[in-house]
Amino acid sequence: MPRNHEIDYKIFGEEMQAVEVELDPTETVIAESGSFMYMDNGIEMATVFGDGSGQTDSFFGKIMTAGKRLLTGESLFMTTYTNHSNSKQRVAFAAPYAGKIVPLDLAQLNGKIICQKDSFLCAAKGVQIGIEFQRKLGTGLFGGEGFIMQKLEGDGMAFVHAGGYVLERELRAGEVLRVDTGCIVAFTESVDYDIQFVKGLRNMVFGGEGLFFAVLRGPGKVWLQSLPVSRLAAKIISYGIGPRREEGSVLGGFGDLIDGR
Repeated sequence: MPRNHEIDYKIFGEEMQAVEVELDPTETVIAESGSFMYMDNGIEMATVFGDGSGQTDSFFGKIMTAGKRLLTGESLFMTTYTNHSNSKQRVAFAAPYAGKIVPLDLAQLNGKIICQKDSFLCAAKGVQIGIEFQRKLGTGLFGGEGFIMQKLEGDGMAFVHAGGYVLERELRAGEVLRVDTGCIVAFTESVDYDIQFVKGLRNMVFGGEGLFFAVLRGPGKVWLQSLPVSRLAAKIISYGIGPRREEGSVLGGFGDLIDGR
C-alpha cells in the first residue's frame, strides 16, 4: 500500500523546463523554496519546518530533519501545496537554470535515490529528504560536490533538476564508470560510489579537470548531467572579471579601442 501521495504530472519546455503537478482533493506536493511558478485557486501554500514529509510530528524529529537540510546547503523550511478544493487542481514548479527535469518514481527504484544536494525540485508528500554521507574516507576527504549528497526515500514521485543534457546509464554488476563529481545527478542505492586519483603528473597539472574522478560501480542506474551549475557559474565569473576577451578576433584588445571600449 503506497504511503506517499499519488500525483500526476506533466513536464513542459525544452531547455528551460517546468513541471505541472495535478493534485486530487487533499493531495499535497512539497517543494524547495524559490521553485514555485503558479497554482490554481483551490491550492493553499504553507511553509513548514523540516523536510515537509509529514513522517514525524515531534519537535525533536523536525529539528533533526531541518538540521540535515542545513548540512546540504538548503533552507530549514520547505513549502507545501495542498488541494483544499473538491476538484483537481494544478501547481507548477520551474527549473532554476537551463537543463532538464528528471521524474523519479521511487516505487520503481527500490524506494531510495541518492542525488546531488542542489538537484531536488519537488516531490509528493511523504517522500523523505535527508542526507547521505559517503562512507569511505577517500570520498569524504576529496569528494568535493559528491561528498554530502541528498537521499530521497519513499514510494512516491520525486523530481530533480539537472543542468544541460541528461544521460541515463544502466550499469551491469561490476561495470565501472568514472565521472566528474559535479556531473553526477543521481544514482540508485545499489551503485557503489568512490573517489579515484587522476593518474599522471601532466594530467594533474595541465588537464584542467581536477585531481579526482568519481567512480560509480554497478549494478544500478545513474543519471548524469552535461552542465553542472558550478561549472556554469565558474564560466560566467571568468567572463565577468578583467577585460572582455574577443574570441576569434585578430585585433584583440586593439579592436576594443576601435569599438570605444
